[in-house]
Amino acid sequence: MDKKIDHAGLHHGHRQRLRRRFLEEGLEGFEDHQVLELLLFNVLPRQDTNGLAHLLLKRFGGLSAALDADPVDLASTPGMGEAAAAFLAMIPPLTRRYLEDQVTRDKPALNDPDKAAAYVLSLTAGRTEEVFYVLCLDPRARLLFPALLTRGTVNEAHVHPRQVVEVALRHKAVEVILAHNHPSGNTTPSVADRTLTRILMNALTPIGIRLVDHLITAGNRCLSMAREGILGL
Repeated sequence: MDKKIDHAGLHHGHRQRLRRRFLEEGLEGFEDHQVLELLLFNVLPRQDTNGLAHLLLKRFGGLSAALDADPVDLASTPGMGEAAAAFLAMIPPLTRRYLEDQVTRDKPALNDPDKAAAYVLSLTAGRTEEVFYVLCLDPRARLLFPALLTRGTVNEAHVHPRQVVEVALRHKAVEVILAHNHPSGNTTPSVADRTLTRILMNALTPIGIRLVDHLITAGNRCLSMAREGILGL
């Protein structure tokens, strides 16, 4: 007589083993589909998420691409649904929130390019669109407020000098650091980046606010225009 296979029990045992492995070893040894499985366990408690994880990787092209995907596209994947899509879509902004909190918990002084770069990378990590920040600093170069000024397309963000001046004055900044990302992967400042930096420096200097640096990130790399000697040129 053939024995019946308890699929629910198999799935439950698999989930327990995967969770236990994560708690004991961390994620370092996990394959991408196993990471997705582990995440989906939380919102799809009665579903075999192994096949779904493989489907997501195939459809979107990789782990980061799946997490960065539009929630509507995620939800339309067979087996997903709106709740699971919302949960996965929350991971990248949650990561940025965690990293930002980690580096700003004690209001660190962003008084050199390396410290500033570490903070800015936490703001731009995983972003697929261009964003532009104005970091408002006090007289000791401690962060007062990170103002997200614009969100653009993958190759442009529109910034007006009046916006930058208003933000700096509102937060009583003595110094500011400009920062934006290049989703293209190249940290080299464009002609437009240099021109904008010069325009903003000319707008801030007459009102007694010093433009300290303009940082450009791409992936996990960051270029300091001040360190490169091209600030305001």
